[in-house]
Amino acid sequence: MCCDLKRRFLLLYATQKGQAKAIAEEIRQQAGTHGLEADMYCISETDKYNLEAEKDPVVIVISTTGTGDPPDTARKFVKKIQDKTLPPDHFAHLQYGLLGLGDSEYTFFCNGGKTVDRRLQELGAQHFYDTGLADDCVGLELVVDPWIDGLWLALKEAFLLQKEKEGMSSNIDAVSNSLSAASPVHEPDLTSEIQHLKLENKGVRSSDVLPQKLVDINLVTSARDTEPSLVHSVPPISESALNVPALPPEYIEVQFQDTHGENPSLSSLISEGTAFEVPITKAVQLTREDAIKTALLLELDIADTTFDYQPGNSFCVVCPNNVNEVEELLHILGLSEKGEHFVCVKVKQGTKKKGTSHPQHIPERSTLKFILTWCLEIRAIPKKAFLRALVECTSDAGEKRRLQELCSRQGASDYTRFIREPNVCLLDLLHAFQSCRPSLNLLIEHLPKLQPRSYSVASSNLFQPGKLCFVFNIVEFPACPTRPISRKGVCTGWLAELVAPLLQTNKNILDAKGGSPSTEKIAIFARPSSIFQLPADPSIPFMMVGPGTGISPFIGFLQHRQKLREEHTDWEFGETWLFFGCRHQDRDYLFKNELRCFLENGTLTHLKVCFSRDLPAAEVAPPKYVQDIVRLYAKEVVRVLLKKRGYFYVCGDKKHMADGVSDAVVDILSMEMAVDKLEAMKILATLREEKRYLQDVWS
Repeated sequence: MCCDLKRRFLLLYATQKGQAKAIAEEIRQQAGTHGLEADMYCISETDKYNLEAEKDPVVIVISTTGTGDPPDTARKFVKKIQDKTLPPDHFAHLQYGLLGLGDSEYTFFCNGGKTVDRRLQELGAQHFYDTGLADDCVGLELVVDPWIDGLWLALKEAFLLQKEKEGMSSNIDAVSNSLSAASPVHEPDLTSEIQHLKLENKGVRSSDVLPQKLVDINLVTSARDTEPSLVHSVPPISESALNVPALPPEYIEVQFQDTHGENPSLSSLISEGTAFEVPITKAVQLTREDAIKTALLLELDIADTTFDYQPGNSFCVVCPNNVNEVEELLHILGLSEKGEHFVCVKVKQGTKKKGTSHPQHIPERSTLKFILTWCLEIRAIPKKAFLRALVECTSDAGEKRRLQELCSRQGASDYTRFIREPNVCLLDLLHAFQSCRPSLNLLIEHLPKLQPRSYSVASSNLFQPGKLCFVFNIVEFPACPTRPISRKGVCTGWLAELVAPLLQTNKNILDAKGGSPSTEKIAIFARPSSIFQLPADPSIPFMMVGPGTGISPFIGFLQHRQKLREEHTDWEFGETWLFFGCRHQDRDYLFKNELRCFLENGTLTHLKVCFSRDLPAAEVAPPKYVQDIVRLYAKEVVRVLLKKRGYFYVCGDKKHMADGVSDAVVDILSMEMAVDKLEAMKILATLREEKRYLQDVWS
């Protein structure tokens, strides 16, 4: 028993959308093949583990949410370890390795993991393995896979060091010797294992290697197939031995039942809070027909609910998968006639997958079509573990080999190029690899939960009581070589189709009465309270930067401010600035008339606009993007932010706008304050910490 304890480690995960949990499960699965045992828990399950008394190595996998927050499941844990009364040696006994997940398109990359890592160090904990930071922007697997590969050597060296420190007392030796005599392989020699792992990490693998396979000339290459594609490979990968992931054990069992009964309510799918089904009362197309992107405004009637919001808040929409894609998937799987049959989803008895439980996002009993429509993200980019499982469901030898390549270490660049970057989904794979026919249980095991979509509120409950408005572009995924058909976004495409009958083109939304209310309802629920809100003191000035649909929360801000000005004529109100940009002044200038009204009645003090695709009328080109206009008003930015201690809000695209705006603010601070760039960055960081430079951004 003592020897087992020395080969055990604690595995904790903190996840928002399931990625960290999936990676932790992969670590636990691989641990068994290395003679180790992982006790795995969600970091929120503090009743099941005790870090204060933990003697074995600890492995932590933690994601980041929002603009740099730890996931919801880690909030209590983070709050606990940030207790200032804890002594600096509180975790001096702890040896840990941490893998952080994040997206470098956001300012605070991997901040959830960095926060925990930094605080554990402050409390005396020691790394037994270097921290890994994986970037979802370029592909988590680029860091995750090698980090896991190196983990086993680090763990075994930690066990060996632990053994040496303890000295292995004589009575433990006696127990160990007796166990060895009974079962010689019970505890392999750690030193030899470490040498073996060092060889593996240098590229010499003794297992999980697939030999070269030249079985299908149509798949591998021919004289004219010199370019790789989703289904074709070329040397050197087509001639390589492959390191593929271990086959994930199946753990779900699906039983078809009778056709009677009702599906669960949509509210039952929500674990985050209370969901409300509310009618759509208005739909307005804000852009002209010839605009590059189509922007819609929807108005919801929340008068009969307890749903409450403040301008700047976000909320979530519960959306289904595309009905045609669901039907197509049922057809390919040969289950078209069973779509309306009820199914019972259970954990398979005797499964080799440890710690299994019924997936929380799958109802105990519902129709097959309901599960595929409302529960599973069928558009999800397949992970390598899913590709590995699909290999076993593929009968054609050439297709089998290509799927092996795509999930292998040697095929990492092909995976990124042909699956990750073009957003290939399960349907695309099933069309490309026509002999692949996965079972239903495999889909439930590997497809993630269909996530609700988040939107910024574009209204004020004070200005429009009982109403909630939001704005979105209809997302388009054009056809490409790996996906021959174009698609619309899961949620935006569904909403656009839903409101088509009552759609109107009306530019003056504030005064529009709307047509007949729709009979259509959508399910929504509130997100946790955001800090992206108006200053509590109305006399404080603020600046807003929101090109395109990034203007959404600022319409709510201005509506709210207008109503406050009408109701409190004796109050002092600070100045308000809005920097707005779009492609064409006459095609996609959102809320043009409303903004003019805000200017005329004094709610909006300064409106600065730019149009990136319009040809300049003068010889000197006007500012092209919002960050360019911000630079023109450098002195005002410094005056509002530093002298008046005002607020600066940025909403919209992260990569192509928000980073440019923050760079512009840094340059302004450097120039106007006569300091170097590093000092200017520190000033901006202070503004962020004071919650006076706020972002609501997306990729």
